[in-house]
Amino acid sequence: DAEILHKAMKGMGTDEDSILMLLTARSNDQCQQIKAAYKKAHGKDLVSALKSELGGLFESLIVALMTPSVLYDATLLHNALKGAGTEDEVLIEILASRTGEQIKEITKVYKKEFGGKLEKDICGDTSGHYQKLLVILLQGSREEGVDEEKIEKDAKDLYAAGEGKFGTDEEKFITILGNRSAEHLRKVFAAYKKLSGSDIEDSIRGETTGNLENLLLAVVKCAGSIPNFFAERLYKSMRRAGTDDDTLMRIMVSRSEVDMLDIRGSFKKIYGQSLYTTIQEDTAGDYQKALLYLCGGND
Repeated sequence: DAEILHKAMKGMGTDEDSILMLLTARSNDQCQQIKAAYKKAHGKDLVSALKSELGGLFESLIVALMTPSVLYDATLLHNALKGAGTEDEVLIEILASRTGEQIKEITKVYKKEFGGKLEKDICGDTSGHYQKLLVILLQGSREEGVDEEKIEKDAKDLYAAGEGKFGTDEEKFITILGNRSAEHLRKVFAAYKKLSGSDIEDSIRGETTGNLENLLLAVVKCAGSIPNFFAERLYKSMRRAGTDDDTLMRIMVSRSEVDMLDIRGSFKKIYGQSLYTTIQEDTAGDYQKALLYLCGGND
């Protein structure tokens, strides 16, 4: 593999097809091994070599594929926090969708790579109840299983904290949505619907605004179905004026070895068209080809 890549970059012009077919077909672990083999044979860094040959969105995508997945998440978070302003949707997407184990790994790698504590950096960039919920999610310690005795109480507490009173008790929402397991939350949301007659999502929209609302909704959606959550985000990244390539690339890279088949299924079910065709209509060139390889097939 290292030799194929070397040949693809040697001499005049670059053989982009060989590069994209090879790298989209390899797992992230295999890419790390190819990097090592390349360095051993050619005495230079493969990623730097690729960067010097490629450009634009295609280059960004290939570099993302070559980055160890935990480091990729940590880097996305670091970039979302550094400089003026915060890319809240990146914080929300990663912290709402990753497992507790993954979040703990990300925190470790973040400290090693960027020298700071992720929690401290998040606290420096956010505030209020939104910050509190991010910090809870950052602990990566959701409860396990379903606590039958708590289902009714949690549903009642959520109702009393929101629709059932004037004003909103955000603390209750944060504690319940931030700490219970996904399967427990699904039962709580069903009980909530029985109790109040409305979906928990509608109540959150009515009771909260801004980043807190977006984060609570992301947590609710991920508890329901992570593939549905990503299918919706992918659809929104493409189906509007201009493509949000950052989001499209981030999801395609970080989910390609996790649940891409399920995301494709959700996408088709919700939107009545395949993810593959949607990517085809919204992107072009080698960047498009690489995304389509990651997508895998046309449903």
